[in-house]
Amino acid sequence: MNAVDSGTKFNLQTRLAGSRSLEEFDEFFRELKNRVGGQVREVFERERRRPPGERRLVTFVSDGLGQYRRAFNRHFYRVARLVQGVPIACRQYGLRFNNNPIERHNQDIKQRYKTMRHFKSLASAEAFLDLRRMVYNYVRTHQGLGRTPAEAAGIRLDLGKNRLLGLIRLSSGA
Repeated sequence: MNAVDSGTKFNLQTRLAGSRSLEEFDEFFRELKNRVGGQVREVFERERRRPPGERRLVTFVSDGLGQYRRAFNRHFYRVARLVQGVPIACRQYGLRFNNNPIERHNQDIKQRYKTMRHFKSLASAEAFLDLRRMVYNYVRTHQGLGRTPAEAAGIRLDLGKNRLLGLIRLSSGA
C-alpha cells in the first residue's frame, strides 16, 4: 500500500501487506496519520469556517475497495475527504481526481520487487521499500517534475552533487 501526493509525487507512506484485510488498512492509515495527520488537521482548521460543501480539504483517492473507506473513516473522518472508485478516464466524466499516479507508483514497485525475487524475511522486504522510498523522494529526479519529489514539496536538503551519498551522510550524522 502506498500514499503519494498527486502534485509533488512525494511518497508519504509505504506498507507491505500480507493481505488486504481491514486490519492491514487500519495500520496503514494509523501510520499515515502519525506522519501527516498534523498537516491534514491544519488544512481542516483553516477550512472549517466555510460551509461543508465549499471546504477545500485534503483529498485521498483510492480504488473502490471497501477497506479503504472503513479504515480512512477511523483516522481521517471529517478532517479530510476520500474519493473512491475513480475511473482511469476521469476527465472524460468531468471528475477532478483519478488514481493513475498511485497505480503507476505501485507498478514501479512491483516491477522492481519481482526482479529481486525472494526476500529472506518480511523485515528485509520492508527495509528495501523504506530505502526505495528515500531514493525515490530525495535522490532520483522525477521525469514529469524535472526535480525530486522532495524538492517539489519544498523540502530543501543540501545533499550535494551526489544526492545518495549526501543522504547517507545526513542520515548517519556525519
